[in-house]
Amino acid sequence: MIRLASYNVHKCLGMDRRRQPGRIVTVLNALNADVVALQEVDHRLGQRPTALPPGLIADHTDLSPLPFALGPQSLGWHGQTILVRRSLTVSAIRRLELPGLEPRGAIMAEVETDHGPIRVVGAHLGLIRRYRLMQLAAIRAALGHRTPMPTAILGDFNDWSRRGSGMALGPEYRMHTPGPSFPAPRPMGSLDRIAIGGGLHLHDSGTHATAPARIASDHLPIWAEVTLSGPATIAPAAASGQHGR
Repeated sequence: MIRLASYNVHKCLGMDRRRQPGRIVTVLNALNADVVALQEVDHRLGQRPTALPPGLIADHTDLSPLPFALGPQSLGWHGQTILVRRSLTVSAIRRLELPGLEPRGAIMAEVETDHGPIRVVGAHLGLIRRYRLMQLAAIRAALGHRTPMPTAILGDFNDWSRRGSGMALGPEYRMHTPGPSFPAPRPMGSLDRIAIGGGLHLHDSGTHATAPARIASDHLPIWAEVTLSGPATIAPAAASGQHGR
Protein backbone atom coordinates (compact mmCIF):
# COMPACT_ATOMS: atom_id res chain seq x y z
CA MET A 1 0.00 0.00 0.00
CA ILE A 2 1.29 3.45 -0.97
CA ARG A 3 -0.22 6.47 0.74
CA LEU A 4 -0.33 9.64 -1.35
CA ALA A 5 -1.43 13.08 -0.20
CA SER A 6 -1.88 16.59 -1.49
CA TYR A 7 -1.95 19.78 0.56
CA ASN A 8 -2.30 23.43 -0.40
CA VAL A 9 -0.53 25.02 2.58
CA HIS A 10 -1.55 28.63 1.68
CA LYS A 11 1.98 29.91 2.37
CA CYS A 12 1.55 28.61 5.95
CA LEU A 13 -1.03 31.34 6.64
CA GLY A 14 -3.71 29.88 8.87
CA MET A 15 -7.37 30.74 9.19
CA ASP A 16 -6.50 32.87 12.22
CA ARG A 17 -4.27 35.02 9.92
CA ARG A 18 -1.14 33.76 11.66
CA ARG A 19 1.74 32.36 9.64
CA GLN A 20 2.89 29.30 11.58
CA PRO A 21 4.72 26.68 9.48
CA GLY A 22 4.99 24.43 12.52
CA ARG A 23 1.26 23.76 12.26
CA ILE A 24 1.73 22.60 8.67
CA VAL A 25 4.42 20.16 9.81
CA THR A 26 2.06 18.80 12.49
CA VAL A 27 -0.55 18.11 9.80
CA LEU A 28 2.05 16.53 7.49
CA ASN A 29 3.09 14.10 10.23
CA ALA A 30 -0.52 13.19 10.94
CA LEU A 31 -1.09 12.38 7.26
CA ASN A 32 1.55 9.61 7.47
CA ALA A 33 1.95 9.69 3.68
CA ASP A 34 4.76 8.26 1.58
CA VAL A 35 4.53 10.98 -1.07
CA VAL A 36 2.98 14.44 -0.60
CA ALA A 37 2.34 17.04 -3.30
CA LEU A 38 2.40 20.54 -1.80
CA GLN A 39 1.06 23.76 -3.28
CA GLU A 40 1.75 27.38 -2.27
CA VAL A 41 4.93 26.63 -0.32
CA ASP A 42 6.61 29.88 -1.47
CA HIS A 43 5.70 33.55 -1.36
CA ARG A 44 4.84 35.00 -4.78
CA LEU A 45 6.79 38.26 -4.67
CA GLY A 46 10.47 39.12 -5.04
CA GLN A 47 12.75 36.09 -5.05
CA ARG A 48 9.84 33.95 -3.86
CA PRO A 49 11.28 32.92 -0.49
CA THR A 50 9.82 29.79 0.99
CA ALA A 51 7.10 30.02 3.62
CA LEU A 52 7.81 26.45 4.77
CA PRO A 53 11.42 26.21 6.03
CA PRO A 54 13.26 23.11 4.74
CA GLY A 55 14.99 22.76 8.10
CA LEU A 56 11.64 22.37 9.81
CA ILE A 57 10.74 19.54 7.45
CA ALA A 58 14.14 17.88 7.94
CA ASP A 59 14.10 18.11 11.74
CA HIS A 60 10.50 17.15 12.42
CA THR A 61 9.36 14.78 9.66
CA ASP A 62 10.50 11.65 7.85
CA LEU A 63 10.01 13.43 4.52
CA SER A 64 12.41 15.18 2.15
CA PRO A 65 11.52 17.87 -0.41
CA LEU A 66 12.66 17.15 -3.95
CA PRO A 67 14.88 19.74 -5.69
CA PHE A 68 12.33 21.51 -7.90
CA ALA A 69 13.26 25.05 -6.82
CA LEU A 70 15.19 27.22 -9.28
CA GLY A 71 16.06 29.98 -6.78
CA PRO A 72 18.18 29.64 -3.62
CA GLN A 73 15.43 30.97 -1.35
CA SER A 74 12.54 28.92 -2.75
CA LEU A 75 11.36 25.46 -1.76
CA GLY A 76 9.21 24.84 -4.84
CA TRP A 77 8.67 25.62 -8.50
CA HIS A 78 5.61 27.75 -9.23
CA GLY A 79 5.07 27.36 -5.49
CA GLN A 80 4.96 23.56 -5.63
CA THR A 81 7.11 20.75 -4.35
CA ILE A 82 6.85 17.04 -3.64
CA LEU A 83 7.88 15.49 -0.33
CA VAL A 84 8.97 11.84 -0.34
CA ARG A 85 9.55 9.51 2.58
CA ARG A 86 13.30 9.18 3.11
CA SER A 87 13.28 5.40 2.76
CA LEU A 88 12.12 5.70 -0.87
CA THR A 89 14.33 6.26 -3.90
CA VAL A 90 13.47 8.86 -6.53
CA SER A 91 14.67 7.95 -10.03
CA ALA A 92 13.61 11.11 -11.91
CA ILE A 93 11.98 14.50 -11.49
CA ARG A 94 10.60 16.88 -14.12
CA ARG A 95 9.14 20.37 -14.25
CA LEU A 96 6.20 20.71 -16.64
CA GLU A 97 5.32 24.10 -18.09
CA LEU A 98 1.57 24.66 -18.38
CA PRO A 99 -0.37 27.08 -20.58
CA GLY A 100 -2.62 29.73 -19.06
CA LEU A 101 -3.37 33.36 -18.41
CA GLU A 102 -1.03 33.36 -15.39
CA PRO A 103 2.21 31.38 -14.99
CA ARG A 104 1.46 27.81 -13.99
CA GLY A 105 3.43 24.60 -13.85
CA ALA A 106 3.23 21.00 -12.68
CA ILE A 107 5.92 18.82 -11.13
CA MET A 108 6.61 15.13 -11.52
CA ALA A 109 8.52 12.53 -9.54
CA GLU A 110 9.15 8.88 -10.39
CA VAL A 111 9.53 6.90 -7.17
CA GLU A 112 10.82 3.36 -6.70
CA THR A 113 8.86 1.18 -4.27
CA ASP A 114 9.23 -2.42 -3.13
CA HIS A 115 6.57 -3.42 -5.66
CA GLY A 116 7.69 -1.32 -8.61
CA PRO A 117 7.87 2.30 -9.73
CA ILE A 118 5.11 4.87 -9.41
CA ARG A 119 4.88 8.31 -11.02
CA VAL A 120 3.34 11.17 -9.03
CA VAL A 121 2.43 14.50 -10.61
CA GLY A 122 1.61 17.52 -8.46
CA ALA A 123 -0.54 20.24 -10.01
CA HIS A 124 -2.05 23.59 -9.08
CA LEU A 125 -4.43 24.44 -11.90
CA GLY A 126 -5.79 27.82 -12.96
CA LEU A 127 -8.98 29.54 -11.90
CA ILE A 128 -10.55 29.59 -15.39
CA ARG A 129 -12.04 26.34 -16.74
CA ARG A 130 -10.72 26.81 -20.29
CA TYR A 131 -7.17 27.02 -18.99
CA ARG A 132 -7.64 24.10 -16.59
CA LEU A 133 -8.61 21.92 -19.57
CA MET A 134 -5.55 23.11 -21.47
CA GLN A 135 -3.30 22.47 -18.46
CA LEU A 136 -4.55 18.92 -17.93
CA ALA A 137 -4.13 18.23 -21.65
CA ALA A 138 -0.55 19.52 -21.44
CA ILE A 139 0.17 17.22 -18.49
CA ARG A 140 -1.22 14.25 -20.41
CA ALA A 141 0.85 15.18 -23.45
CA ALA A 142 4.05 15.44 -21.41
CA LEU A 143 3.45 12.08 -19.74
CA GLY A 144 2.74 10.48 -23.11
CA HIS A 145 6.39 10.96 -24.03
CA ARG A 146 7.65 9.11 -20.98
CA THR A 147 7.97 5.40 -20.29
CA PRO A 148 4.57 3.96 -19.31
CA MET A 149 4.33 3.77 -15.53
CA PRO A 150 1.52 3.65 -12.94
CA THR A 151 0.69 7.34 -12.48
CA ALA A 152 -1.29 9.50 -10.07
CA ILE A 153 -1.97 13.20 -10.70
CA LEU A 154 -3.05 15.10 -7.62
CA GLY A 155 -3.27 18.62 -6.31
CA ASP A 156 -5.43 21.72 -6.17
CA PHE A 157 -7.55 21.51 -9.33
CA ASN A 158 -9.43 24.74 -8.50
CA ASP A 159 -12.61 23.14 -9.83
CA TRP A 160 -15.95 23.73 -8.10
CA SER A 161 -17.98 21.64 -10.54
CA ARG A 162 -19.11 18.10 -9.91
CA ARG A 163 -18.36 17.07 -13.46
CA GLY A 164 -14.83 18.41 -13.26
CA SER A 165 -12.19 18.71 -15.97
CA GLY A 166 -10.94 15.15 -15.91
CA MET A 167 -11.97 14.45 -19.48
CA ALA A 168 -8.91 16.42 -20.62
CA LEU A 169 -6.73 13.63 -19.24
CA GLY A 170 -8.33 11.00 -21.46
CA PRO A 171 -10.00 7.67 -20.65
CA GLU A 172 -6.87 6.14 -19.11
CA TYR A 173 -7.34 8.27 -15.98
CA ARG A 174 -10.11 8.07 -13.39
CA MET A 175 -10.78 11.30 -11.50
CA HIS A 176 -11.58 11.03 -7.79
CA THR A 177 -12.81 13.69 -5.39
CA PRO A 178 -11.95 12.48 -1.86
CA GLY A 179 -14.33 15.06 -0.35
CA PRO A 180 -14.87 18.76 0.27
CA SER A 181 -11.55 20.41 1.13
CA PHE A 182 -12.17 24.18 0.90
CA PRO A 183 -12.51 26.33 2.93
CA ALA A 184 -10.89 24.32 5.70
CA PRO A 185 -13.12 25.32 8.67
CA ARG A 186 -16.36 24.41 6.85
CA PRO A 187 -15.42 22.79 3.53
CA MET A 188 -17.90 23.07 0.68
CA GLY A 189 -15.80 22.75 -2.47
CA SER A 190 -13.94 19.63 -3.61
CA LEU A 191 -11.08 21.63 -5.13
CA ASP A 192 -8.38 19.09 -4.29
CA ARG A 193 -8.56 15.91 -6.37
CA ILE A 194 -6.61 12.91 -7.60
CA ALA A 195 -6.57 11.24 -11.01
CA ILE A 196 -5.59 7.58 -11.00
CA GLY A 197 -3.99 6.12 -14.12
CA GLY A 198 -3.66 2.57 -15.36
CA GLY A 199 -1.61 0.22 -13.22
CA LEU A 200 -2.88 1.68 -9.93
CA HIS A 201 -5.76 0.49 -7.79
CA LEU A 202 -7.39 2.96 -5.40
CA HIS A 203 -8.28 1.35 -2.07
CA ASP A 204 -9.43 4.36 -0.08
CA SER A 205 -9.28 8.15 -0.06
CA GLY A 206 -10.51 11.06 2.02
CA THR A 207 -9.89 14.49 3.44
CA HIS A 208 -7.83 15.03 6.59
CA ALA A 209 -10.28 17.07 8.64
CA THR A 210 -8.68 17.16 12.09
CA ALA A 211 -8.82 20.26 14.28
CA PRO A 212 -5.19 21.26 13.49
CA ALA A 213 -5.86 20.94 9.74
CA ARG A 214 -8.94 23.14 9.96
CA ILE A 215 -6.85 26.11 11.10
CA ALA A 216 -3.36 25.56 9.63
CA SER A 217 -4.34 26.47 6.03
CA ASP A 218 -7.41 27.44 4.03
CA HIS A 219 -7.43 23.97 2.39
CA LEU A 220 -7.73 20.57 4.02
CA PRO A 221 -5.27 17.93 2.81
CA ILE A 222 -6.53 15.00 0.78
CA TRP A 223 -5.08 11.48 0.84
CA ALA A 224 -5.35 8.26 -1.13
CA GLU A 225 -4.14 4.72 -0.55
CA VAL A 226 -3.17 2.89 -3.73
CA THR A 227 -1.49 -0.32 -4.79
CA LEU A 228 0.22 -1.25 -8.02
CA SER A 229 -2.16 -3.49 -9.94
CA GLY A 230 -0.20 -4.12 -13.14
CA PRO A 231 1.58 -2.46 -16.06
CA ALA A 232 0.37 0.96 -17.16
CA THR A 233 -0.32 2.03 -20.72
CA ILE A 234 -0.32 5.68 -21.68
CA ALA A 235 -1.70 6.90 -24.99
CA PRO A 236 0.91 8.63 -27.16
CA ALA A 237 0.80 12.42 -27.24
CA ALA A 238 1.55 14.90 -29.98
CA ALA A 239 3.42 17.45 -27.93
CA SER A 240 5.29 17.73 -24.67
CA GLY A 241 5.40 20.53 -22.13
CA GLN A 242 8.25 18.90 -20.29
CA HIS A 243 11.19 20.81 -18.86
CA GLY A 244 13.87 20.34 -16.24
CA ARG A 245 15.85 17.43 -14.98
